[in-house]
Amino acid sequence: MDHPTTPSDLARAFHLERFRDYLALEAGNSGHTVSSYLRDISRLSEYAATQRTTRPEQLSASQLREFIYFLKDLGLAPTTIRRQISAIRTYFKFLVGEGIAARDPSERVESPKRWRTLPAVLTVAEIDKLLAAPNTDEPRAIRDRALLEFAYATGVRVSELVALKLQDIMFEEGIARVFGKGAKERLIPVGRRALGAVSLYAREIRPTLDRGKGRGILFLNARGTPLSRVGAWGVIKATAKRAGLAKRVTPHTLRHTFATHLLEGGADLRAVQEMLGHADLATTQLYTHVDREYLRTVHKSYHPRA
Repeated sequence: MDHPTTPSDLARAFHLERFRDYLALEAGNSGHTVSSYLRDISRLSEYAATQRTTRPEQLSASQLREFIYFLKDLGLAPTTIRRQISAIRTYFKFLVGEGIAARDPSERVESPKRWRTLPAVLTVAEIDKLLAAPNTDEPRAIRDRALLEFAYATGVRVSELVALKLQDIMFEEGIARVFGKGAKERLIPVGRRALGAVSLYAREIRPTLDRGKGRGILFLNARGTPLSRVGAWGVIKATAKRAGLAKRVTPHTLRHTFATHLLEGGADLRAVQEMLGHADLATTQLYTHVDREYLRTVHKSYHPRA
């Protein structure tokens, strides 16, 4: 088996079953830790496969460091990344103990200092609080709820959020067309909750705001002109305050939270990368194109509000 490509091939090549037994039986970890660590190492095996590394003993310290930076670029929470490093260290301890690997390259992997500048990531409970905060008896709050639900459902950048046009939301298919950096188009699945909130706003509220100056843009301000980036930021900030959240919440917080919640739930790296529109990552070229149906399935399975 020179090039394991399927998840089961990778699981065999990376000795995931033996690692599971080691975690549960020898190291005496809790069920939660066992499943988290297995998911982390499964993610490492996926990444390794894209680097043409098909055996765990072939992994170098620099590849492990690149993997950690890759996760940071994807927007994982610092706590998740620290756990991932802990999983890698435990995994190599297991490999060396079993005689599978002769050395432990994870000793030199450290948490990058810059993580402190990463935006906070909200928990699912905090997201629920945030999305429940707009008082939807008020017309403007229906717009705010739609904007927040859509931002969390899709992980779009704030520039993409305010550029969205009505025609970019395909309600029947549950998909939004987004124009990212360099006018690069991508299609992102949108969950039921967000579609419902956007549909209500588009039907009931937007027509009352639009005075012919909306230019077909989805999110409008009180003057009927397209909401600006600063305007969208203000909506998110004010709603977070209303929800009583102690963390600093920005549009980027929602993007990071979107990616973290999907990946924490076990979603595939390539699918999340595709949804985020991370074409600027050097690693993107290593990934095959993920089809639309598969993206929809991943989103439905792993997004808390799909």
